[in-house]
Amino acid sequence: MEKKEVFAKEICFKKVFWIFMFGCLFGCIFEMLWHFINYGNWVSRKGVIYGPLNPVYGLGAVIFTLFLCKIKNPMMIFIGGMILGGGCEYICSLFQEAVFGTVSWNYENNFFNLHGRTSLFYMLVWGVLAIGYVKMVYPFLSKRIERIPVRTGNVLTVVLAIFMVVNLSISLTACLRQEERNQGIPADNSFEV
Repeated sequence: MEKKEVFAKEICFKKVFWIFMFGCLFGCIFEMLWHFINYGNWVSRKGVIYGPLNPVYGLGAVIFTLFLCKIKNPMMIFIGGMILGGGCEYICSLFQEAVFGTVSWNYENNFFNLHGRTSLFYMLVWGVLAIGYVKMVYPFLSKRIERIPVRTGNVLTVVLAIFMVVNLSISLTACLRQEERNQGIPADNSFEV
């Protein structure tokens, strides 16, 4: 009997890419809901020009997948999630400020903050999210990704990857131009308006 070919079996590029896309979408939605629950108004938390996507959350989902999904002990997942989530948050904040001259979050008023880029509270949140992700979300998501028909999955992966490269490139260009505008640098051409 012939074995059925499985799309994105185990942890491979295709599965990691789909996890990245899932993290981009649901992380953005989760943060918008979090803001609405806490502040009573809707604020866009997307990190790119096109689509309700935030690559920071996609990166977080990939990091949790690659470093935590093989760990069985919930306490180790929690500690790993705190360190990885807080570290990712810190590095992303540092990168954003260094490259674009902007700040998306500042936790200086939080107890035990690290240069305002992350804090003990949010590291604890990352730890809890890591347990939920590793124990519930990843197994569910992994099975669903593997059920995608191989041909369809291959085509969609290429199409979405091209879309994200273009989207990230346009978004990066827009952010760099915004920083130039903030510094009073005039546009060189009609594209830079």
